[in-house]
Amino acid sequence: MTEPAHPRRGFLAGLRASFLTGLVVVLPVGLTIYFVWAVIGWIDGWVLPLIPGPYKPDALIRDWFGPDYEFPVRGVGVLVFLVATILVGWMAKGLIGRSVIRRAEDVVDRMPIVRSVYGAIKQVAETFFNKKEQSFDQACLVQFPQEGSWALGFISTRPKGELAEKLAAKGRDYSAVFVGLTPFTSGILLFVPTSELVILTDVGIDDAAKLIVSGGLVYPQMKEPR
Repeated sequence: MTEPAHPRRGFLAGLRASFLTGLVVVLPVGLTIYFVWAVIGWIDGWVLPLIPGPYKPDALIRDWFGPDYEFPVRGVGVLVFLVATILVGWMAKGLIGRSVIRRAEDVVDRMPIVRSVYGAIKQVAETFFNKKEQSFDQACLVQFPQEGSWALGFISTRPKGELAEKLAAKGRDYSAVFVGLTPFTSGILLFVPTSELVILTDVGIDDAAKLIVSGGLVYPQMKEPR
């Protein structure tokens, strides 16, 4: 005896499948728009209070179009930030700008806590934004936190200074490896023998970062074997 069909269940299953498919399409777009909108609002909230009252965008719009006119001015702070940053960068390239920055850094060097924070932030900024500095070189696998367990890592620079001397005394070649922790809010710097690293040739830095952030859910697109 055949069982009766369940058209209602099939209809609900179709709605569920369509809903999940819609989420896959809508969620990345919506979250991206929300993130960009939030970042713009954060920059506006940081920059706009620094602008004198009569020159604020909303005040200028009311002066031009009347006191009752309202117009969204979100993003003006971002524009001001970009223009100001470009001007500061242009001035810093000149002789006067370099001398002013050097004197300001001399003042900061006299402040015990402030100089440590400033030095760390400056070094990170130069590493990520200065084209002359190298960032992460390659993705790799490193045995961590114990032998037999493998973690994704990023090869950075070779050890330098005293670190290089102490490690060279071990008689092996070492590399500095940064191991990011899911969801990439922190990480650990390891100095690992280069011969013990497994270099990933088909997995780029961005792909490895996505894999860590997603907790192993988003795998990179591997090249098809020939």
